Amino acid sequence: MKATQTFVSTLKEAPADAEVVSHKLLVRAGMIKRLGAGIYNYMPLGLRVIRKVEAIIREEMNRAGAIELLMPVVQPAELWMETGRFQKMGPELLRVKDRHERDFVIQPTSEEVMTDIARQELKSYKQLPRNFYHIQTKFRDERRPRFGLMRGREFTMKDAYSFDRDLESGLVSYQAMFKAYCAIFDRMGLTYRAVAADSGAIGGDASQEFQVIADTGEDAIVYCPTSDYAANIELAEALPLLAQRAAPSKSLEKTPTPGKATCEDVAALLGIPLETTVKSLVLATDEFDGSGALQKTTLWLLLVRGDHSLNEVKAGKLPGLKAGYRFASAAEIAAHFGCQPGYLGPIGTKQPVKVIADRTVAAMHDFVCGANEADFHLTGVNWGRDLPEPDLVADIRNVVPGDPSPDGKGVLAIQRGIEVGHVFLLGTKYSAAMSANYLDETGKPQPMVMGCYGIGVTRLLGAAIEQGHDERGIVWPDALAPFTVVVCPIGYERTPDVRAAADRLHDELAALGVDVVLDDRGERPGAMFADWELIGVPQRIVISERGLKAGTVEVQGRREAAAMAVPVAEAAALVKGRLRA
Repeated sequence: MKATQTFVSTLKEAPADAEVVSHKLLVRAGMIKRLGAGIYNYMPLGLRVIRKVEAIIREEMNRAGAIELLMPVVQPAELWMETGRFQKMGPELLRVKDRHERDFVIQPTSEEVMTDIARQELKSYKQLPRNFYHIQTKFRDERRPRFGLMRGREFTMKDAYSFDRDLESGLVSYQAMFKAYCAIFDRMGLTYRAVAADSGAIGGDASQEFQVIADTGEDAIVYCPTSDYAANIELAEALPLLAQRAAPSKSLEKTPTPGKATCEDVAALLGIPLETTVKSLVLATDEFDGSGALQKTTLWLLLVRGDHSLNEVKAGKLPGLKAGYRFASAAEIAAHFGCQPGYLGPIGTKQPVKVIADRTVAAMHDFVCGANEADFHLTGVNWGRDLPEPDLVADIRNVVPGDPSPDGKGVLAIQRGIEVGHVFLLGTKYSAAMSANYLDETGKPQPMVMGCYGIGVTRLLGAAIEQGHDERGIVWPDALAPFTVVVCPIGYERTPDVRAAADRLHDELAALGVDVVLDDRGERPGAMFADWELIGVPQRIVISERGLKAGTVEVQGRREAAAMAVPVAEAAALVKGRLRA
């Protein structure tokens, strides 16, 4: 292809609203153009990348036995009402009405629609297993769309759904998809980790995320450098840091801590390690009667060590909290503790509260906590002697680097990542709710066991750029670049020999199956080179009159600091070999 046959439109400066590198470079390289908040036009070069992503996904999904179909963007709300998600999902679910006042949703995902197809089409155990997928536009009404394609409102996603007879065969389908995902991201040339993850709002029995490693990633990935353990920080188990509780060695004292409302400030004032302090966080749960009237509110005091932080996902799975919780209001805290946050603790509350202690806190002795009085903390606090044992001891904190690995094979480290794929074993959550049953060998109806498998197609563009870029622009993996080779002739319009050589080389590369573009725009060399470095084409061939007189062209990889002179006759084969390698 020649550059004048497509649309190249680069910018020297990024838009003011672009916060991350990928957003800046996608706009500057002319790959996306903002239409509205979190909504983008995919320009020709960006669309070429998207099509390459989709092609790899299709090939590996088909190889794994999945069958492609296409489900609509607009879905009847009745299906979502069957599973309860129409009511339960927040404002991220865009709800609309047609002219007849019937409710519809703009799909953020397609579990309900796919389950509806399955319950109509899959009647017998002889039709299982099945796996259907589609690549389709999604919409989630993000409160604050940001980071370009990384957290937009409209995006493209591949989602697949497997249907099996039982959990055992469901795990087989799950593992097949996991293997296919590894093949997809390997072929894309991305550095990634597959990590154990929380199932979140979709739910399920098993869940793994695929995270592209990038320093700018939003997600924290926990892993053990000396073993295969890896997990999202929301799921990573925090082992207790104390083997057992020591005997008290200090007396309980009420200690002045004027103006010191954080564990860090209290530790500094008292000259003690931060690890000897305990942090208090207050949650609330509400109980309602059949008419929706509030019957009872319970406050929960969660205790973590002063240098640790609460893991809300773990907390949300605990008895008493998993039905739903919120952070307590200032008025509720004042009524139960007699003071405002900063000085809260488990001793001497005004009204009863449920106390949940992290595993490490439950093994602490002589610790420091709030005295439930402004400007005071209690020192020398001990379980059993000064306060009752906690109502519940559980893992409720985020892990930190250096924590012991749950597999016992080393210590944990943390790196940043960008989630680009997620596989779930859903079990019967949706099939049971929607009566998606099959008849087994005895003729009895059984709910199908489902799996759900998603890849953020357009998000992959942002993730790949966050992982691969430099001061000049994008550094695409070969498999994703809009073009893999650019031929840059100097003097294409005015020098017949350069023009002829460039055309021949372009045609030779195209005949070898190389995705090549010839820059015939007549740009000055500096501007031409800058454009293609910004766009991120992996290989560049420069043809000049001087070089042709010496019988050579210049070949330079996007990651290379200098060009290499190559005989004209050998250039195409050399570049083809580089791409194959």
